[in-house]
Amino acid sequence: MKKPIVAIVGRPNVGKSTLFNALAGENISIVKDTPGVTRDRIYADVEWLNYNFTLIDTGGIEPDSGDLILAQMREQAQIAIDTADVIIFIVDVRQGLVDADSKVADMLRRSRKPVVLTVNKADQYEKSLPDVYEFYNLGIGDPVPISAAAKQGLGELLDIVVGYFPDPQEESNEDERPRIAVVGKPNVGKSSLINKLLGENRVIVSDIAGTTRDAIDTAVRWNGREYVFIDTAGLRRKSKIKEELEKYSIIRTVTAVDRADVVAVVIDALEGVTEQDAKIAGIAHDRGKGILIVVNKWDAIEKDDKTIYKYTAKIRETLSFMPYAEILFVSAQTGQRLARLFETIDMIIENQSMRIATGVLNEILSESVALQQPPSDKGRRLRLYYITQVSIKPPTFVLFVNDRQLMHFSYTRYLENRIRDTFGFRGTSLKFIIRERKDKEK
Repeated sequence: MKKPIVAIVGRPNVGKSTLFNALAGENISIVKDTPGVTRDRIYADVEWLNYNFTLIDTGGIEPDSGDLILAQMREQAQIAIDTADVIIFIVDVRQGLVDADSKVADMLRRSRKPVVLTVNKADQYEKSLPDVYEFYNLGIGDPVPISAAAKQGLGELLDIVVGYFPDPQEESNEDERPRIAVVGKPNVGKSSLINKLLGENRVIVSDIAGTTRDAIDTAVRWNGREYVFIDTAGLRRKSKIKEELEKYSIIRTVTAVDRADVVAVVIDALEGVTEQDAKIAGIAHDRGKGILIVVNKWDAIEKDDKTIYKYTAKIRETLSFMPYAEILFVSAQTGQRLARLFETIDMIIENQSMRIATGVLNEILSESVALQQPPSDKGRRLRLYYITQVSIKPPTFVLFVNDRQLMHFSYTRYLENRIRDTFGFRGTSLKFIIRERKDKEK
């Protein structure tokens, strides 16, 4: 099921980033960083009342500015609006209603998206109310007074926001076709790859509208099975302000990844694996997706008998946080190894959906503990009682122990490697949830 996207938009200096940080803070949710990957804090995963959604921060909108940077911020905000399921439109009660607010409201009305009008800096609630009512003049719904800095009114705001999310029951009859997000930096050959797949199979397919203006879902049939490729090509427009645009290309990557079963991270063989590739792969890793590293333009590389091994080692080093990822060397231009693409996708999806019997898991757990003693601290030793698999996509295991504090991540990784040694799980991450149970001996 697609995770809802919530965008915070408004003029500069009305408190967008303050609200973003308050909602993404540890009081409401824990925002995880991928090991070895640094990310711009342009988006965060937030949990509220059993709802999970992705929150997007945007640059301030100056509707009429001809200034290059402000015009670019306006374009970035439009990307976020197009991508979002719900928009938090934030205004400043201290500045009052200004002309630019009305122009932003017009922009949001055209989006036909649910908009929650949020009046920030209403620290003194009773005193601020008359000024809050002024924002009814925007004609965009009831204003919700909050103070992002003091974290006041955030619960009521989030209740209204999640009220716009689709009912999970209504989404139960989802499209069962495998969905593959094709992601990567610009000009690595994402579109060429999909066009070649379509050309090779000689099928006439219709384009299905994606969730953003530029992302397109394309159906490809291979050996009697239909796959949906989510193409994120052209997601970054050329601009002098590269860093800012790079942030917003990540927004679209996040939405494509959320909708996918498998993420194909396309890398340019001539350029090699980069930090930006690691950042993009980290998004898929964070979300527990199946991951395939597709090294494109392999035909353009001069090779000897060691080239592929050296290249693989370099990818494994840069993407050390995801050693399970599958790697495939292809050429979109010549069609080299593209048949292997579908075989690998099928294998990854099978592994993502694999279930292991509880009895077998606990045999592996007993053997693992016998081979390598669990850690201890100040005379107290970690005891592992029981393990069971609770879900798939990604395969998720709950492990019951006597003390969660003693469960060092290195021992969790050791257990993960033992399970992988037995069952493979190639191409998919594994998730472990540690639960504490009282020591039986006490």
